[in-house]
Amino acid sequence: MFFFSITVNSQQRRTATFGEPTHQELTLTSYEKDPEASGVVLYEKGNNYFKYANGYVFIYKDVHRKIKVLDAKKFDQSTVDIYLYNNGSDKEKITSIKAVTHNGSLQTYVKSDSYYDIDISENWTKKRFTFPNVKNGSIIEYSYTLRTPYFFNFGEWSYQGKLPKIYSEFNSEIPGNYAYNRVIYGKNELFINKASVKRNCFSLPGYSKPADCEIALYVMKDIPAFKEESYMLAKSNYISRVDYELMYYYNYDGVKIKFSKTWKDVEKEFKHDKGMGRQLNNNSYFKSKIPENISTISDDLEKAKAIYTYIQHHFNWDGNSGVFSDARVKKAFDKKFGSSTEINLSLINALQAADLDAKLVLHSTREHGLPALSYPVISDFNYVLVHLTINEEEYLLDATDKFIPFGILPFRALNLRSRVMDFKEGSYWQTIVPYSKNVSYISAQLKMEDDYLIGEVSEISTGYKAIYKRKEKSNKSESEYLISKEEQIPELEVNDFSLENLSELDQPLKEKYTIEYGLESISNKIYLNPFFLINQLKENPFKSEERNFPVNIGYPISNTYILSIDLNNEYEVEQLPKNKAIALAGDVGDCKVLYSSKNGKVNLRFVFKLTDSHFKTEEYQNLKEFYNQVVKVITKDAIVLKKL
Repeated sequence: MFFFSITVNSQQRRTATFGEPTHQELTLTSYEKDPEASGVVLYEKGNNYFKYANGYVFIYKDVHRKIKVLDAKKFDQSTVDIYLYNNGSDKEKITSIKAVTHNGSLQTYVKSDSYYDIDISENWTKKRFTFPNVKNGSIIEYSYTLRTPYFFNFGEWSYQGKLPKIYSEFNSEIPGNYAYNRVIYGKNELFINKASVKRNCFSLPGYSKPADCEIALYVMKDIPAFKEESYMLAKSNYISRVDYELMYYYNYDGVKIKFSKTWKDVEKEFKHDKGMGRQLNNNSYFKSKIPENISTISDDLEKAKAIYTYIQHHFNWDGNSGVFSDARVKKAFDKKFGSSTEINLSLINALQAADLDAKLVLHSTREHGLPALSYPVISDFNYVLVHLTINEEEYLLDATDKFIPFGILPFRALNLRSRVMDFKEGSYWQTIVPYSKNVSYISAQLKMEDDYLIGEVSEISTGYKAIYKRKEKSNKSESEYLISKEEQIPELEVNDFSLENLSELDQPLKEKYTIEYGLESISNKIYLNPFFLINQLKENPFKSEERNFPVNIGYPISNTYILSIDLNNEYEVEQLPKNKAIALAGDVGDCKVLYSSKNGKVNLRFVFKLTDSHFKTEEYQNLKEFYNQVVKVITKDAIVLKKL
């Protein structure tokens, strides 16, 4: 939490006049703090304030931004989108806008008919324009004013973006009868943090005394570009920005209107909400829809699994989510098609109709960001899950994906925490614990025949490993699936393929097939990479020298690979790689490799385990080195065979 403080820094603010870039800006050819950047933001300023117009009070948002283009081929910021919210007759509006491309003394303005609106959804549009004549050395500059009637949407100011920034300033001017929480995110420090009171800054017709305003100035400079890293949660968790959340305001008759709520307020609203609350009271409807062969199951867990499977296969997800979407569970059930909210609300109703303890869960997906812990911000949530308790065991459910077993959440939902809405005992935070038994097991029994390895391979997959394979198989015919296996491994031919438990989601997925794998003999020797059947761990996903954000892989991993080769009196072992044991600090991962040669056979056992899925920034180097060593084993170790 960023508590509002009154501090004055001696550093100087920068100013800029629209349409007048400096000589230094025009002649700039590179940015030494990020030589690879395709461009750099030279200057940007935001100014949010309240203003009376046309009989109403609005928030006005002024934005001015200048960007230097350093490498036009890589530069992808020439098109600008400004997002506008509307709710029926109340709409956000751009009241003024201008944009220009500077090439030396030549200025090319965006023409008035080149600004256009694009509908995104029922409540969102965006105004788009594209700068003309952009090339190396250009400066693109634009400014606009956005007017909003929504006091709750004072907004945020992002100091970080895809490009590095030299100077970024945000000002707010808020009358004293409005109170906002302010939160600073990210690791970059403020260059200027200044607050003051401006007397008599805001007045209304008919009121004799103007209001005082709270003036805040937040500036950052020399801000690095935000570069997303592999295996990270949403960038909104880490990007440097200031965010405003309306707590309350006093209207002009002195009545206090509360916006920022406690969780008790939220629970009360949800319980009695005409939209969401009403959709949670359809138990009798779903009681009549549940097939009798499910309703009569005596074991509660088996009944819950059957209801989950029934809802899961009844619906097709339309790809939409949103906690406050216009959910209509009866209509969606009849159409067999609906949003994630409608599907999971249907699951809650169906479970409750069977006298099972099911509750609504407010959730935020990995891409949406982590919800704030300090106080409820409903916009932090974009998804609905189901909490189920049976015999003191807790389950989190999501019926939107036909390939997800009971008790496992889709990968998009693995986002650390969610809020269980218990309307009787009070809501609480629930830690998201990913399914732990995500196993890939490969066993190959092979025999050498005329420089070919021939034999049978068995694969067993559970958890997320099985989910991904089932999805892949559903999109391909058997021949296409086998071709994809062969394409991953040169010189491999796959035959006699069989598959077990494709539709039994709670069972391990089992594959069996035979292979012919051609080997190359050099001077009567074969240099065999024994891991040729493994597609994973051949490359380290962690390549950066440093890591700025925590690593979140999503779920624990377990890979086992067993290989046995009968040399068939054609070859003998000249050299085996050394056995290895690689451990990850903290006892959260290890890799063991064991080789043996006996009675004309070569045997290999490889086990890789990662028991944790979330790693702090300071743990990155250990994780990177652990993967480096594992990848080296898989890609470099070779068995040397000599022809008899």
